[in-house]
Amino acid sequence: MPATEPHPALRVDIISDVVCPWCAVGYNQLAFAARRAGVALDIHWQPFELNPDMAFEGEDLREHLAAKYGSTEEQSTQVRAQLTEIGEALGFSFRFFEGMRIYNTFQAHQLIEWAEEHGKCHEMKQALLSAYFTNGKNVSDPEVLVETAESLGLDGAGARAALESGKHADNVRRREAFWMQQGIRGVPAMVFNGRHLVTGAQGVENYASILEQLSLTGSEFR
Repeated sequence: MPATEPHPALRVDIISDVVCPWCAVGYNQLAFAARRAGVALDIHWQPFELNPDMAFEGEDLREHLAAKYGSTEEQSTQVRAQLTEIGEALGFSFRFFEGMRIYNTFQAHQLIEWAEEHGKCHEMKQALLSAYFTNGKNVSDPEVLVETAESLGLDGAGARAALESGKHADNVRRREAFWMQQGIRGVPAMVFNGRHLVTGAQGVENYASILEQLSLTGSEFR
């Protein structure tokens, strides 16, 4: 009997922001489900800005959530505890603190695109999520971005030059606009095989079910 051909990696476009906690959760749930199911993923990170008009200094996170979503302090505390617990189970560390701020991420997305040129798009995305949620860093600060690039073994001077020149700015804007035109208004949003849109952090079991169905030739999921 001939050996079974391995399934090709499943393409997943993940539209997300590096200051979106549920984006970190959703990806890690998906990755956990894929490892468990033995499904190879071909991840393509796509830019989305939660706060495109936010000033460089950002805003207090609690105050921002209260103004944007009407979240009370009690609700905010509960969500932080929930995220911390979920993250811990997935191997991702959320370290929320009083006075934590949320930032604009346009330059962070430019850095991710620059890293893609050097074969480290995925590593950069993960590093920026950790820089913000685990280490509490300002991911709109060019110095933090350059430091993050260097932590991955990339050329800091090259990263700085790319950010200062804005050479990737137009393409980031084009990519953001494309996904907005596809109806993406909230993240995380994942598009499997260029056809199947799944929004929100779905949980390991739901992702496992999706991957199982899509790994079967010609299958659909519902």
